[in-house]
Amino acid sequence: MTRLPRVVVAAPSTGQGKTTVSTGLMAALRRAGHVVSGHKVGPDYIDPGYHALACGRPGRNLDPHLVGEDLVVPLLLHGARTPEPADVAVVEGVMGLYDGRVGTRGFSSTAHVAALTRTPVVLVVDISRSSRSIGAVVHGMATWDPTVTVAGVVLNQAGSPRHAAEVRSSIDLPVLGTIPRDAGVSAPSRHLGLVPADERALSAESLDHLADHVAAHVDLEAVLALAATAPDLAEDPWAPEAVVRRPEGAGRPVVAVAGGRAFTFRYAETEELLRAAGCEVVGFDPMHDTALPAGTAGVYLGGGFPEVHVGELGGNEALRAALRAAVLDGVPTVAECAGLLYLCDTLDGAPMVGALPATAEMTPRLTMRYPVATAVGDSLLTRRGEQVTGHEFHRTHVEPVRGETATWEVDGEAVGFGTASLHASYLHTHWAGHPHLAQRFADAVHARARDLARDLARD
Repeated sequence: MTRLPRVVVAAPSTGQGKTTVSTGLMAALRRAGHVVSGHKVGPDYIDPGYHALACGRPGRNLDPHLVGEDLVVPLLLHGARTPEPADVAVVEGVMGLYDGRVGTRGFSSTAHVAALTRTPVVLVVDISRSSRSIGAVVHGMATWDPTVTVAGVVLNQAGSPRHAAEVRSSIDLPVLGTIPRDAGVSAPSRHLGLVPADERALSAESLDHLADHVAAHVDLEAVLALAATAPDLAEDPWAPEAVVRRPEGAGRPVVAVAGGRAFTFRYAETEELLRAAGCEVVGFDPMHDTALPAGTAGVYLGGGFPEVHVGELGGNEALRAALRAAVLDGVPTVAECAGLLYLCDTLDGAPMVGALPATAEMTPRLTMRYPVATAVGDSLLTRRGEQVTGHEFHRTHVEPVRGETATWEVDGEAVGFGTASLHASYLHTHWAGHPHLAQRFADAVHARARDLARDLARD
């Protein structure tokens, strides 16, 4: 049995202040001397970036759709002990408490994850436009599902002490804090949501301001007492070395992982799986670096916002040429969403890598889906007919939508670009839920490294 005090921070709907309260709570608890583990319900990459800043350790995702129900608790426990054991975990919810994958009666919702992890819920409610009606909202949230324990409330955006007192009088649950309006603690938004923390250059001073704001208006000791009521967990922590293998006698070939301000989206477990499979993960910044890392035998291009940085990406001709040569020469390459855009000939008219015969551009239409995808054929990562769970979230379009060999069939359409050494598509997958994808990529990287070593030996 594992003892892990923990709370889920949820809300009746999006826009109530979950990220502000969650991040501020993490930062305030850490500043008070606690080791805090930050987690996010759902596939989102941006909020965990803020959590990482607040906690000083990787932010983690908990998503039953992406990894399966059985892995949610093991991944929670893994995140809570890596890189050191935490004494409290804070889990930020997604959308409204009971909102999940459409058509599934709440699968992958915050409530679903709270029930799976047996975690008490703190409900954040924006009270700026109501008073006693908030009591009805809280009562409904707390009684809707008996498997979910809504144990406390934080009132956000209070207009005055009198207003807050009126709301408090309508609620029959413990009110853990009342936060007044403060425009200085909101995070800026862009076309896909919040601006990533890596792009904001968020200073210690501004994070301190957020921690001050939450600590001054939320009873941290009451939150910790509530977290301590969470029952012990019987499951074993997830371990990457248990689900992938490292070839015997092999070295540690380099996987170049795109980073910097344009490529901020990837799950922490992706790199952990690659390391467990015997690879050395080395970051590079496509905006500024002029060459791939020395000895690169594989490339991972995750998600992000290349459309915001087309000038810098297009202007780095040396790196574009080096990456194009590597992809065309058969270096194993995985590209998800932003990575797909970067490999195209152009993005919004700016030159990109040119490794794919396709162009990309921004569109007014948002593509947001949470699909089960079927592999169309064999590629670097997949074998024909295999199914994976994934997600898409973008306002761009690639033309054509597929190469000679597509990667996935999603909602009846064949999409993506696949070869024996390449897998490029819009679909994001969580490799903890599909470790065979990580294993195949790592195996290809090891094989590439062996070929390079043989070529050098002949020379």
